[in-house]
Amino acid sequence: MDAAKTVIPDLDALWMPFTANRQYKAAPRLLASASGMYYTTHDGRQILDGCAGLWCVAAGHCRKEIAEAVARQAATLDYAPPFQMGHPMSFEAATKVAAIMPQGLDRIFFTNSGSESVDTALKIALAYHRARGEGQRTRFIGRERGYHGVGFGGMAVGGIGPNRKAFSANLMPGTDHLPATLNIADAAFSKGQPQWGAHLADELERIVALHDPSTIAAVIVEPLAGSAGVLVPPVGYLDKLRAITSKHGILLIFDEVITAFGRLGTATAAERFKVTPDLITMAKAINNAAVPMGAVAVRREVHDTVVNSAAPGAIELAHGYTYSGHPLAAAAAIATLDLYQRENLFGRAAELSPVFEAAVHSVREAPHVKDIRNLGMVAGIELEPRPGQPGARGYEVFLKCLERGVLVRYTGDILAFSPPLIISEAQIAELFDTVKQALREVQ
Repeated sequence: MDAAKTVIPDLDALWMPFTANRQYKAAPRLLASASGMYYTTHDGRQILDGCAGLWCVAAGHCRKEIAEAVARQAATLDYAPPFQMGHPMSFEAATKVAAIMPQGLDRIFFTNSGSESVDTALKIALAYHRARGEGQRTRFIGRERGYHGVGFGGMAVGGIGPNRKAFSANLMPGTDHLPATLNIADAAFSKGQPQWGAHLADELERIVALHDPSTIAAVIVEPLAGSAGVLVPPVGYLDKLRAITSKHGILLIFDEVITAFGRLGTATAAERFKVTPDLITMAKAINNAAVPMGAVAVRREVHDTVVNSAAPGAIELAHGYTYSGHPLAAAAAIATLDLYQRENLFGRAAELSPVFEAAVHSVREAPHVKDIRNLGMVAGIELEPRPGQPGARGYEVFLKCLERGVLVRYTGDILAFSPPLIISEAQIAELFDTVKQALREVQ
């Protein structure tokens, strides 16, 4: 279809997610096609993708290898039930995912999204402790400003107030939260991991003592928090969490829905930070967002404890989804993981990271900039909020950038950047030059 001739459809029937529906439908922004680093709008304008869709299109848009793999699979086996049956592609995809996980995390449970991955990981943690005779371990510890999806479990361990507000009376009980790691007063404009803040992990000892460690199943954190505005972990912080959880027999879950598959220049954030958790949740870039898919990587000892505790022939974990390891999603994952390796996209991200860092920090002197945070191929620019209008300035910068042909993500007054890993140095410069122009025009 010619994008320049795309007709705006009837907008009434669709209730859009995480969108101000009335505002959007009064002035819709439609993406009609995509290729490589660019979207094309319904009226034919090219838009440089500065956020990989929603952190997920790491290899660039509409990659031929992935599209062809999905098409072949759709013509061969469109669906196979995952309960008591199987198909080759899901097993192959699991083997490929396991191969790039940290050593020992080689048992893979497929889901359809990051939200499902988080709820799956929480249930696996409960099942593990029950299987080892410690069924009283039912409490979870998350972190303030953490985002773990929109399931009731993920919202309970998450720490973003607006997401919890309307549902707070019905969230999963037995959760507590670590303090957020961001402190602009002590660590503003950090390049990479801030030196300040490792001591915040010590708060876990207080929480553990408050609740009794024998009641706590798991601690879940994003190694690098994305949706809350790019919060980079302080040097030594994750190491402390690992030491404290190990000391008390508590599982450590890394939510890597954003950071897995090259975003930080390595296969996982666990690899980047040299801290190995017990479970890793993932989604988004697992198959370049071609077909909905998520997964949980599980330490083999955790898996074996659950599986071997059940009677022969019994279902060991009463959990799963109709579309777990869907044939089309699995085919896309296999093609995507092969593409990452063939083009060395994780290594490319590591090589581009200094260029990306210099470019984002060049925005420091632009109007309204309060802080800049970055690591690998992800960055956040926090703006001073307009008095009495929180979030308005961030939204206006988003619109100004879009008018100039650049897509950025905004969350309140924080701009977030996570471009496809195929981005060029010239496109990095264009991305942040556009942000500077937009900031100069916004009051």
